[in-house]
Amino acid sequence: MRKAAALASAAMAAAAVAVVSTVLHQRQRRAAKRSERAEAVLLRDLQERCAAPVELLRQVADAMAAEMRAGLAAEGGSDLQMLVTYVDSLPSGGEKGMFYALDLGGTNFRVLRVQLGGKERRIIKQDSEGISIPQHLMSSSSHELFDFVAVALAKFVASEGEDCHLPEGTQRELGFTFSFPVKQKSLASGTLIKWTKSFAIDEMVGKDVVAELNMAIRSQGLDMKVTALVNDTVGTLAAGRYVNHDTIAAVILGTGSNAAYIDHADAIPKWHGSLPKSGNMVCFFSPYFCSSVC
Repeated sequence: MRKAAALASAAMAAAAVAVVSTVLHQRQRRAAKRSERAEAVLLRDLQERCAAPVELLRQVADAMAAEMRAGLAAEGGSDLQMLVTYVDSLPSGGEKGMFYALDLGGTNFRVLRVQLGGKERRIIKQDSEGISIPQHLMSSSSHELFDFVAVALAKFVASEGEDCHLPEGTQRELGFTFSFPVKQKSLASGTLIKWTKSFAIDEMVGKDVVAELNMAIRSQGLDMKVTALVNDTVGTLAAGRYVNHDTIAAVILGTGSNAAYIDHADAIPKWHGSLPKSGNMVCFFSPYFCSSVC
């Protein structure tokens, strides 16, 4: 009898456990379904809020084009800061010779040397070196910052091999990529509008960044001068055009977002110089803007 009673108790316990397990499983399934429905509602709401129908995209494009035209018409004419770069021609791929570049746009800068061999050989040789900028130089003085850069340039040139020597009497030409807001006065000059990216050298604002760098280069006894000042986005556009002649625009999406494109020079009312022979001009701007259609 005792054995039978024990077996009956065990059977009842097992049945109870099975019932409880089934109930819990059903509750979990119902909870999962409720969660799925809630997620579906949330996703549909997000999709509706982020929807970009073609008609809305056309309105945004028209609004942005209007702001761009206003920015090209006059200084301060638009929320978009439309800057004329003075770059009126881009690489064709047929360039030959030794060229140097300096890219300064953050806590590091990079120096580059490239030997181009024309359309047949393209890039024959390329060397580069990255250098970190000490934190204190980012808020010290323009003299100290550019002296530090010039010293690195001089060391980079001093390390060249025999195959990098230029013909006697030939001055090294440097392309300067300066990724901060600058108002250019010519292809090789531009005044700093403001610092970004943790730089805070107040006395540099309003000064010609190319003149400061050239002065620092001369102080190192280096026979080199800046022949072109560009933004990183304009440099990206030039690099794209070098490999593909159909390239007409470039966009940088990083610490900052900028865009550069090729426009007709006679479509830029605030351009007061003589029209370039190419008839074109590269313009640069930050694509962030506010519009009533958004």
